[in-house]
Amino acid sequence: MEPSRSVTAIPNTPDTAALATLDARRSVPARQLAEPGPSPSELQRMLASAVRVPDHGKRVPFRFLSIQGDARDALGEAVAARGLALRPEAGEAAVAKDRARFSHAPLVVVVVAVLDPADEAIPAQERLLTAGCACFALLQAAQGLGFGASWLTGWPAYDPGVAALLGLGADERIAGFIHVGTPKLQPPERERPDPAALLREWTPPA
Repeated sequence: MEPSRSVTAIPNTPDTAALATLDARRSVPARQLAEPGPSPSELQRMLASAVRVPDHGKRVPFRFLSIQGDARDALGEAVAARGLALRPEAGEAAVAKDRARFSHAPLVVVVVAVLDPADEAIPAQERLLTAGCACFALLQAAQGLGFGASWLTGWPAYDPGVAALLGLGADERIAGFIHVGTPKLQPPERERPDPAALLREWTPPA
């Protein structure tokens, strides 16, 4: 029998600055985001943080598309046309909203979930959750660099026509449109849920 080996635990070192960053996260409405947006190097820095997400099986089940400049208006026009084709009865306000959907923030990052159906080892839901984590990490990274950001979806995120327009494959889904820019205003705090009210301790049945 081998002698028992003592294991020394790594000391717990709280990082209050990291907690403060998490506690300070705010979503800035897309229409309240303006120039300047991230530079190419700042975008790469944001993405370097965004890819550090839990990823069961190391599948990397996500990728990114950046939409900037005139491409934002072009996408908005295409989405507005698609929306009108789907809902011919849509009023002018709805069409105008779709047309301007991507034109406010100087940068929109599309987080694409890659869900290979041949992957039977890792459930698709787990891979989709990883892509969702990348969306949240990108929000945190944007705020860490001093920008404002908002994670949006709306009907275009679930429409196959928009997915085809963006060049997504048959097994890819839009996890979110991350709008990034400089805030025009300080985002107000809103009421948050009480974590104590959400927590219950499980005990095994008698």
